[in-house]
Amino acid sequence: MMPDMPALGAAALYCSLNIAILVWITVAIGLIRRRERILIGAGGNDRLAKAMRGHANAIEIMPMTLVALILAALLGAPVLLVHALGLTLTIGRFLHGYHFTRTNAPIWQRMAGFALSMLAMIGSAISAFYLGLVAMA
Repeated sequence: MMPDMPALGAAALYCSLNIAILVWITVAIGLIRRRERILIGAGGNDRLAKAMRGHANAIEIMPMTLVALILAALLGAPVLLVHALGLTLTIGRFLHGYHFTRTNAPIWQRMAGFALSMLAMIGSAISAFYLGLVAMA
């Protein structure tokens, strides 16, 4: 079975955008570290600890979601499905990252970011699982 190149291209796009989000969060953490003169750990700084937790959340969610999205694209997922799941993940991770890199961010950003990320993770997993079963038949 030949993969749908537009779907694979869409998956690559969302991988790149999510890497950009990781870079942004990493830079935000580096700026806090430099300003607060903290080289290792959070140094008791609540703002740095919050930003580090946001980065960890991204690292916990993004890789497996993107792997499942790529596998689904390789197994023939429709390009619109890949866009829907990839965009949901990207918006979710952006909102979540924005919340964790700001001092007084509203809680709705964290909640919406988490919900969208989970929706994308579950949707990508189900898509890859289903298409994997179809491919084995």
